[in-house]
Amino acid sequence: MATYVIVGAGLAGAKAAETLREEGFDGEIVLIGAENERPYERPPLSKEYLQGKSERESIFVHGPEWYADNAVDLRLGTRVTRIELDRHLVRLGDGSRQPYDKLLIATGATPRRLPGPAYYLRTVHDSEALKERLAGASSVLIVGASWIGLETAAAARAAGCEVTVVEPEPTALNRPLGNELGDLFARLHLSKGVDLRFGTAAAEITETGVRLSSGERLAADFVIAGIGAVPEVGLARDAGLDVGQGIRTDAALRTSHPDVFAAGDVAESFHPLYGRRLRVEHWANALHGGPAAARSMLGQDVVHDRIPYFYTDQYELGMEFSGDIEGYDEIVYRGEPESLEFIVYWLREGRVIAGMNVNVWDVVDEIQELIRSRVIVNQKELSTG
Repeated sequence: MATYVIVGAGLAGAKAAETLREEGFDGEIVLIGAENERPYERPPLSKEYLQGKSERESIFVHGPEWYADNAVDLRLGTRVTRIELDRHLVRLGDGSRQPYDKLLIATGATPRRLPGPAYYLRTVHDSEALKERLAGASSVLIVGASWIGLETAAAARAAGCEVTVVEPEPTALNRPLGNELGDLFARLHLSKGVDLRFGTAAAEITETGVRLSSGERLAADFVIAGIGAVPEVGLARDAGLDVGQGIRTDAALRTSHPDVFAAGDVAESFHPLYGRRLRVEHWANALHGGPAAARSMLGQDVVHDRIPYFYTDQYELGMEFSGDIEGYDEIVYRGEPESLEFIVYWLREGRVIAGMNVNVWDVVDEIQELIRSRVIVNQKELSTG
């Protein structure tokens, strides 16, 4: 009987285990997670769960009985310390060994760290600690106008805190959205009373705030850092797998070893539509990447070519983003951005490469179809619908 081991008990790992059983795999499945919580989804941690709008049980991928009912050996609070490719086994923190026939690495990512005392948001325990701290604070300083930074800023304002955001880029979300659309989010937060400090960095973090690179000191009850994440590639690199910005895979999520696969935040996978490898940290990539990897492990013909997708909710703004803006040379709007009800398209050489719908719903399929088609669009028709 074959044994499939999944390292990383997050959304990608849990959905991979689920898919293996749905596809008829009757061998042993071992799902290993470093956290003590069963697999859960991360988006609520910076959104509705952080703001107290959803119950704890709602974040989990499966009910507590699902793993036993489906003969998935779920090992929580367990760290994998080494992968031995030649022997087809993983070594665990307690010194034991777990053999495998095929291995999926879904270890995710970890927040980039800053020196000094700061809160980070990655795990359910991080979210709960932050929620408790916000409830008793009057001011918070956030380092990083990232998605996490801005979502926690919205949560902090909802909790009644004064909020300052420090960001070395010229505006919010500069890298994922560019200046023009990043400014839209900046204006939204300014309208909610957030103090935005662009073009400056946190040179020192203390218990009472930060010292900026300009020398100015800003006081706050505590500091949150949201400066991006680093993929957990250490096991793969040490094992000798091909690693770049993440664990490099082909479009079927196979790594440089034929019996090892990677999915979710940790994978840098070849995307046929873009003709290059992408590392996508967002929820949808884990949701769909785990099942794709499972089918690939079973020998099915798999091409994981979903359009990158992300969503956020901040104050009254809800949006969905599809695609990748790298290399864009033009932006086209349908609707007025200041109304906070519009669609925006990023174009390169007349073709749509990304789109974002803000408080406009049920258009993601249309946007993604445009991206996939690679047709040269009529900009007037694009802007009027």
